[in-house]
Amino acid sequence: MIRATVLRAFVLTAAFAAGLTPVTCLGENSNRLPTKATKELPPQLLSLLRQKKMPKYSPIFVRLFKEEAELEVWKQDTTGRFQILKIYPICRWSGDLGPKLQEGDRQAPEGFYTVTPELMNPNSNFYLAINVGYPNSFDKANNRDGSLLMIHGDCSSSGCYAMTDEQISEIYSLARDSFLGSRPSFQVQAYPFRLTPANLARHRNNPNLAFWKMLKIGNDHFETTHLEPKVDVCNRLYVFDAQPPPNSPNPLVFNPTDKCPAFVVNPKIARRALEKQRTDELEYAQLLKDNVPAAPIYSGLDGGMNKAFLAQFPGRVTLAKVLPYASYLPQLPPIPWVDNDGSLTSKWFGTLFSKPIVCDLARTSFLSSVLDQC
Repeated sequence: MIRATVLRAFVLTAAFAAGLTPVTCLGENSNRLPTKATKELPPQLLSLLRQKKMPKYSPIFVRLFKEEAELEVWKQDTTGRFQILKIYPICRWSGDLGPKLQEGDRQAPEGFYTVTPELMNPNSNFYLAINVGYPNSFDKANNRDGSLLMIHGDCSSSGCYAMTDEQISEIYSLARDSFLGSRPSFQVQAYPFRLTPANLARHRNNPNLAFWKMLKIGNDHFETTHLEPKVDVCNRLYVFDAQPPPNSPNPLVFNPTDKCPAFVVNPKIARRALEKQRTDELEYAQLLKDNVPAAPIYSGLDGGMNKAFLAQFPGRVTLAKVLPYASYLPQLPPIPWVDNDGSLTSKWFGTLFSKPIVCDLARTSFLSSVLDQC
């Protein structure tokens, strides 16, 4: 009865356009969904859930790493924290390291995204698809545009994260089942690589370094707590796990393009994150002192593929079809990350930015909920 109620609550009745048959999305009557969208999880994965004490309908959490070409699915266990469930090799991603900036740049997004039921596409041209929700409020505040950025099947990408059909079938089913549980959405974190001091030191000359260090704050919050970070945007920046200052009578209100309100980071999370940050800073500084080799700013290739698929899909990774990414990279303002005692943590995160970007609210599209173009 509960599941039926949830399903009815997710019913989507909007049509793509007048005269067209409405597209069946996740929340509609399961009798109308294609079989591929209603498949049960394979027995091996159900067994793994039991072993890891993860209820079938508990929330999930997804992390994407371009350079390693890996997609992680985390799932909430009976303690209420997220634990790693499975790591999927990514079959294909396009563009170069760095965030998506504009329609047609072939860049796969980087940042923090929220997936809701209407972003699940069971009728994708690429088997099954999950729209990551680009552009989010951070992207729009920084004048970044684009649409229909997906995690999907068919191992073919033009700005998306492409998996095999078998992989996306599992990922889609895990996402679908999480919607039948207690939460109406799940978070996707997309990164250029695992944000370790070694990787950041290798990419120290990349013009995206300041943006990646901002993403690392949210990454550190998750890695030190295994809790989904609360993400807000103000002053065209991401802020994580913000809460009102002590004795503040008013709730926090964030506007992506306005000055950040007074806030503190949840003290329990801030302590752990700062500890990790300081340890990472020391390692990063030592790597710079040792002058570890720096990676090239521009790879010259159009994306990448996990080595597990190189023999199966030869020739899928080709020379880039767009200009070097850094040639049109904008700049971002400093990061005001405040911990529980009100001090500004800017030694590492706040010195590599320049002037703010003028806001231009990017368009959004209903198409992102029903179609894809990758």
